[in-house]
Amino acid sequence: MQKYQGSMVALITPFKNGKVDFQALERLVEFHVKNGTTCIVVTGTTGECPTLSFEEHVEAIKAVVNYAKGRILVMAGAGSNNPVEAIALSNAAKDAGADCLLHNAGYYNRPNQEGLYAHFKMVHDNTDLPIFLYNVPGRTVVNISSELVAKLAKLERIIGIKDATGNLERPWIERNLIDKPFIWLSGEDSTAVNFNVAGGVGVISVTANVAPALVAKVQNLTLEKKWEEAANEHLKLMTLHKLMFKEPSPAPAKYGASLLGLCSEESRLPILPISQSLRDEIKTQMQKLELI
Repeated sequence: MQKYQGSMVALITPFKNGKVDFQALERLVEFHVKNGTTCIVVTGTTGECPTLSFEEHVEAIKAVVNYAKGRILVMAGAGSNNPVEAIALSNAAKDAGADCLLHNAGYYNRPNQEGLYAHFKMVHDNTDLPIFLYNVPGRTVVNISSELVAKLAKLERIIGIKDATGNLERPWIERNLIDKPFIWLSGEDSTAVNFNVAGGVGVISVTANVAPALVAKVQNLTLEKKWEEAANEHLKLMTLHKLMFKEPSPAPAKYGASLLGLCSEESRLPILPISQSLRDEIKTQMQKLELI
């Protein structure tokens, strides 16, 4: 069975009085171990990596690995628009015991495709863990073309991609271009079932922060090729998927997690607490899904 598949959570980083709340982080890991999540993706976008210091970033990875105790895979977000920093984060993640890395394209710098290749190759050549590319042009402003994905896939340890483009033809195109085993993971909850039809084998999910068992159920049904059942279960989650991004993420997910007693809803600026109207919507939907 494929190692990296199924419901993989884009884990929130819990805070308490402005600092990482490691007790809450341990609760979150246990929550996911018990509810069918296959991999914890720590210190990614949903983990508020832009506002974590280098030290906090590394300590969060170490803590999750320690709490996981080998029961669940750990993917470390180690991306940066500075390849030197990306390498440092990657090597620190390896030392912490992470299983693999997640690397985004160079935000703000706006490199061309050749520059992106040079960035990822430099990271690849100076680190040791398996690497997942992360294509999220809505945040980075630059897009990793399918042709570049295929070129990067020729590098030994680039083993897959988290695709958050929402473009459902990309896996079809890339499957025709890549001739080695390669792993396609959806980076968008709302199209995750469609993505798996196109060749994906999992999702790195924001909604899994509050509904891990339900997201895992959908993913497991797709892996069993039970598409109609998967679609029916996915339909039940669609409203919650959309609510998780109705206001800037990860504030909605953190509020949902707070209703579960897992952590506070505290985020770091510039992410603000969600509105009362969205609180009401999330609470109502979580009650409808019998999460609370």
